[in-house]
This record gives sequence, structure tokens and C-alpha cells, in this order.
Amino acid sequence: MHLNGPLPTRRPTPPPAHRRTLARRWATGAGMLGAAFALLLGTPGTATAAAKLPPKNEVRPGEAWMGSGVREEQQPPGGIGTLSHGDGVQGIDVSHWQGAINWNSVRGSGIQFAWTKATEGTSYKDSRFSANYSGAYYAGVIRGAYHFARPNSSSGATQANFFASNGGAWSRDNLTLPGVLDIENNPSGAMCYGLSQTSMRSWILDFYNTYKARTTRDVVIYTSPSWWNTCTGGWSGMATRSPLWVAHWTSNHTPTKPTGFTAWTVWQYTSSGSVPGVAGNVDRDKFNGDRSRLLALANNTP
Repeated sequence: MHLNGPLPTRRPTPPPAHRRTLARRWATGAGMLGAAFALLLGTPGTATAAAKLPPKNEVRPGEAWMGSGVREEQQPPGGIGTLSHGDGVQGIDVSHWQGAINWNSVRGSGIQFAWTKATEGTSYKDSRFSANYSGAYYAGVIRGAYHFARPNSSSGATQANFFASNGGAWSRDNLTLPGVLDIENNPSGAMCYGLSQTSMRSWILDFYNTYKARTTRDVVIYTSPSWWNTCTGGWSGMATRSPLWVAHWTSNHTPTKPTGFTAWTVWQYTSSGSVPGVAGNVDRDKFNGDRSRLLALANNTP
């Protein structure tokens, strides 16, 4: 039997009983080898092991994910099993760090929506975006794309155009959510990317205006209370423009909102969640409303 390697050294034919034992051993070895290849290649229907996340403050450009900066300021709660977190319309957010995902299993576990990383800055595209975006769609998960902001590398307009051209587009098909501007603590350097509060406000508004001109949609803003209050001065200028996705990893019944926002639309309540079909930890999210309101957000209807 050939197992993608050199043939074993020929030996005298063993007696029948030994031949059966040897065959079982070869079959076991082949099965283990096949399972290893399936794990490495991400066979459909299985979730490959998630990659190990880089240490804090060592996230290189292109490697960031939703929450990679939030962990600089928050610690994941010890448990997330409270009713206030686990009930309602549940979702996740993912990137290449989760590896291959079994989206049918994800949907079967009750997850109704997901945002997946598409782009970062002006030159990075997530390697698993296409697989995640289409996989979620065909499994019936209401999906969307997000852009990890790097305000120190280019203008808001430049990054919004890059995002819209590489996964951030939108269509009214009952399964596509508007794009997300992920703007949070810099996981690779200075918290506010070297921008003043005034400059940061202008950068965000520039991104918003450009994205809306490209897609007709208001971009969703993902951020944490600490970052928004520090780097924008608790700016209220986006409260009537963008739905808020607040990152607050807590066991409390409700999240703390950034100053300047009066309501939250999505709540990322932990970075250490568990969902069938996803290997390792995954961010867990909750929508502030029932499924009909989630579909209204997706389809841009009242």
C-alpha cells in the first residue's frame, strides 16, 4: 500500500493472523494520516484549528482582528453563560485567525448573523474573507464585512474606497448587512494612531461619507467606550449617522456605551466564546432587537 511516501521494506509474508493485524495497523495509520491532511486542508464540513494569536502589542499591520486592540484595555469575563447574553439574536465576528469554519454547524447552533474581516488599512485583504463571506451566505447566516481601520496610514476616504472595492459592498438580498468600520485601540502602537481628537473625528466622517457614497449605506461603527471617549473626546457626531457596535466584555446585563451615543445596535460581549463549527475561541455578539429588526438593518427598510 502506498501512502504518499516510500514503500515499506519487503518482508516475508506473515501468517494469516499476523497479516490481518498488520492490515489493521496500516489502516489505522492511513486513517490518522488522512485526518491530519483533512485538518490541514480544511475539508468542507470541518473546522480547522484556529491559529495562535500574537501577544499584545505585537500585532503587525495586516494581522489585526476585531478586538485585537480592545484586549489592551479589557479582560474577557470568566463566564458568559448568563441569560442576558445567551438569549436574543446571536452572532459572531471572525477573521483568518479562526481558520476554516463549518458554517452549517454555526447556523445550526443558533447563530443568526456574522461579520467577517475583509480589509485592513489600504493594502491588506483577509485571506479567508471570500470563504467566510460565501460560506455564511450559503448556510443562511446573515453576513457582513468589516474593515480594520489604520488611521495613521491613509485618509478615511482612501480606506473606505479600498473596503468598498474589496468586500465591503452591499446588496438588498435578505442576507447582507452593511459594512463595519472597526476603529479601536491601536494593537501595534499609540492608542489613537498619533491623531488628535479633531483629526480623528474628521477621519471617521471622511470614511463614513465615502462609504455611503459608494454603497448608499450608513457604515456601522465598532468601537469600545474607552477608545471612543479618549480618541474622539466622546464625540456625538456619529450618533445619528451610524449604528453602534459596542465592544464591552462583561458579565453585566447591558453594555456601557461610549459617550456621544444614546443606544447600541450590536454588543460584542466576549472574546472567548465557543460556537460549534469554529475551532477555539470566537467573539460572541448580540443584536439589540428581534430577527425582523436585524433583517431591516440588512435590507435598509423601516
